[in-house]
Amino acid sequence: MTFACAIRRPRGFTYVEMLIAVTITGLIMLALMGLIGTATDAGDSARVRNELVREARFALNRMVDMTGRSPRLLLPLRDNPNTNWPENLREQTIPASPPIGDSTFASAVLAVQLPYDMDLDQDGTPDADDDGDGLFGEDFPNDNQHDFTPGIVGIDDDGDGNTDEGNGYDDDEDGSENEDPLDGIDNDGDGSIDEDTASDMNADGCPGLCGVDDDNSGNISTGNADNDDENPGEFEDPLDPVVYYLSGSALIERLPARWDTDGISVPNGPVDGRDFVESPIAQHVTRLRVERIDTGSGYDLVDLTLELTDPQSGESISLQTQVRVGGAL
Repeated sequence: MTFACAIRRPRGFTYVEMLIAVTITGLIMLALMGLIGTATDAGDSARVRNELVREARFALNRMVDMTGRSPRLLLPLRDNPNTNWPENLREQTIPASPPIGDSTFASAVLAVQLPYDMDLDQDGTPDADDDGDGLFGEDFPNDNQHDFTPGIVGIDDDGDGNTDEGNGYDDDEDGSENEDPLDGIDNDGDGSIDEDTASDMNADGCPGLCGVDDDNSGNISTGNADNDDENPGEFEDPLDPVVYYLSGSALIERLPARWDTDGISVPNGPVDGRDFVESPIAQHVTRLRVERIDTGSGYDLVDLTLELTDPQSGESISLQTQVRVGGAL
């Protein structure tokens, strides 16, 4: 018996089948590329966002730490009932937001008295103890910051849009000088307390407190009325402000220096309130909001909001926190 074996030759793809296969493969590749692109974009966005959060947290922590360790909030001032813009709320945006009322520019600033434990020049004496007598802020000059300008040099203290306007003894830039002695009372009716003292800080006409041996020397009210601590020397212990403000879109930290940084020795330098060091602690800031909150319980809170925006991606983050002034003391 004879068997016939038929061999079937393999058949290739037809032209139509190849077109269909190429089309399907292309669609799959496009889908995969889309997924890869989406994953890459998400990864880039997450990295940008994480960097913004890291930078904003660092800056906020600097402000919170300094405020919590400070004995005194300098700026914002309390709200002045005699003006039509809020002194206690300072907000600045990039691009600039419109000012409120008669203010000509909306600026944000936080300023506190230098904490007592800082020693930037590492000489063993706290920088806030300017006269090295072991006491802090006990003998202000007429110009409380000793920087020869109204308020804090280079800063719009009262939020009216102007900087360093008026007389050098006008520490709150309200147009008057030395009108609020150190007595816990709002003597000038501007909403703030003890913010603009004269060199006779309590305005009693005596060295230190009248009838009191301030320095425990055995003598009562000795020396000049401007000598508030009754130690040798007058008004030798000014306020030393730590300042946070925006320069363009950079958040700047200003620390007072106990060495000559500006090369100016007149009228009575070389070291005074014009000597400080500044450094940026955050970039690409698009909003800084600083609000002073009077709790009515003998202490102030500061409400802080910081917004950063990446200029390339447009990714933006905003962080907010509150800190009690002197809460860490």
